[in-house]
Amino acid sequence: MESWQAIAALMIFCCVIGLVMTEWLHLTIAAMLGALLLVFLNILTLDEAIGYIAKSHSTIVLFFGVMVMVRAFQPTHVFDYLATQMVLLAKGKGSRLLLGIVAITTPICAMLPNATTVMLLAPLIPPLAAEIGVDFVPLLILMVFVANSAGLLTLVGDPATFIVGTSINMSFTDYLQKLSLGGAIAVMVVIATLPFLFKKIWRTELASLDNLPRPEINHPRMLIVGSFIVLLVLIFFVVGEALPVPVSPATVALLGAVLCLMLAHHSKIDSINNILRDVDWSTLLFFMSIFVLIGGLQKTGVVSSASIALAFLLGKNVALGSIVLLFTVGLLSSVVPNIPLVVAMVPLLKEYIVNAGFVGKEILAPGFEGQLPAEVLPLFYAMMFGATLGGNGTLVGASSNIVAAGISEQYGKPISFQRFLYYGLPTMGLQLVVLAGYVSIAFLRG
Repeated sequence: MESWQAIAALMIFCCVIGLVMTEWLHLTIAAMLGALLLVFLNILTLDEAIGYIAKSHSTIVLFFGVMVMVRAFQPTHVFDYLATQMVLLAKGKGSRLLLGIVAITTPICAMLPNATTVMLLAPLIPPLAAEIGVDFVPLLILMVFVANSAGLLTLVGDPATFIVGTSINMSFTDYLQKLSLGGAIAVMVVIATLPFLFKKIWRTELASLDNLPRPEINHPRMLIVGSFIVLLVLIFFVVGEALPVPVSPATVALLGAVLCLMLAHHSKIDSINNILRDVDWSTLLFFMSIFVLIGGLQKTGVVSSASIALAFLLGKNVALGSIVLLFTVGLLSSVVPNIPLVVAMVPLLKEYIVNAGFVGKEILAPGFEGQLPAEVLPLFYAMMFGATLGGNGTLVGASSNIVAAGISEQYGKPISFQRFLYYGLPTMGLQLVVLAGYVSIAFLRG
């Protein structure tokens, strides 16, 4: 591919990130404009751009399905009711509320993709914050930190973790034995920051809970049937791909959405048009555009060139390479959503270990099912940790961040890039330093 196209693709990508960081344009508009420029300059054809979106269709369909399910339950006021119960359990203390968010989010994110968990739980936060008298934006940001960190507890907890893990043919059990401790450490780092980063909420305490509103559940029959649908969806999220006829999470989410739409229509609690109108289309369009931008970098050879440069800089020093990768990918993941980043980084890293002479070219084959040498695995572990935890750095670093921003905007308080950075930068920095120590001790000794 001609060099001008590679330079143009890289400049367009950097400009989009710059526009998002400065908030000169809304992130969705910036991403769409960048994607369309690639097509307008014929760096990608329209068919190729659509093809890159299609390759990541499962992520987009999953988000759409869960958004529809969450919106379908709004007329029941179940989220307001659950928020009140959380405040009562916390006895009005901000510290207990923060720890409660950690306690609820962590186990769910161990089994469900973190963006899915944020979609399910984030609607609880604004009414909860209103009842205790605090700003809901920091609470949403905390939920994102916990969701991204807890995604490292299992192979399926984060899409980035799953992509990297499957690329090296790692099983669910192997992951638990080798890497889950890293996820637990990442969550503990978040807990340690609560009294400092969230000190205003940590010190909040309601003198009396008597004046709290007591919302009641509406349409209980619809809620019972809907809860059964959600339970089936959650079960199939976990076991669907292990069935004799595999069912992907995206398919399950879409089926759940259709069933919830059918339930809302027949129970007459809301119209289909209202539910679909309130879907966060802005977030979905942002992800589609980002996938196109990454596709432009792949097609023009930017990704391949980076792998050659990596091999030249690192040589065969796996220990150095692992630490460099952890911080480099972590910093990149803070400005590039981690799903498309790891999609681009996995082939880059595989090409690097081939160019460095660790393995033969057979590992580059799409159907490769063998095991990589143990000596190169720390590189992939470090990339996994960096990509996932780097997502805590900025507003655009992870899919769950974008989802939370969309929900916050729907409740009238957009999360600015700078405000997220205030919480995200110290959290990400501390987590990367601590996990670098963990990788060094657990995988690089001797």
